Amino acid sequence: MIEAGFTLLAEGGWPAVTTRAVAERAGTNVGLIHYHFGGLPGLHEAVAHKAGREIVGSVVDALVAAPDAPAALGAVRALVPATTGDGQRVRLAVEVMAGSLRDPMLGTVLRQELRTARERIGARLAELYPSWSEGRRAGAATVLVALVDGLLLHRLLDTALPVDEALTALGDLLGDRP
Repeated sequence: MIEAGFTLLAEGGWPAVTTRAVAERAGTNVGLIHYHFGGLPGLHEAVAHKAGREIVGSVVDALVAAPDAPAALGAVRALVPATTGDGQRVRLAVEVMAGSLRDPMLGTVLRQELRTARERIGARLAELYPSWSEGRRAGAATVLVALVDGLLLHRLLDTALPVDEALTALGDLLGDRP
């Protein structure tokens, strides 16, 4: 049912994620949605969690897997055009963001996903830079998540955005210092 709701969200936004449409797509009955999720709000919450993990989690996975800062910049260099060129991911990102502004529960879900992203990146930074304080790691993780969000947003609005040049300049600014 969550997968059906997720697919409907990508196809038609939150208005398409109804109990009837999800039940039909999942080949089940509406009563099961009420039983498992307590109704449409609970289903929306479960779908938002899946969408958040899909959107944010895959980017964080690539950053956490990078062996060092230059490799992380390379991962972002590849992810930005790939992500903004994927219509389903773009639609999901827009719907999750818009839904989180309209519905406090969806906002809570998105905040949780972003906190998890910052925590995972902070944990990776602790491995790479053990001398950094927890506050410094948390601050760096926040900047990294905001950087990726900003690059994705700007690339969505301007497909000619010079992402490579921006990340090369960032690498030059950062140098190889921990």
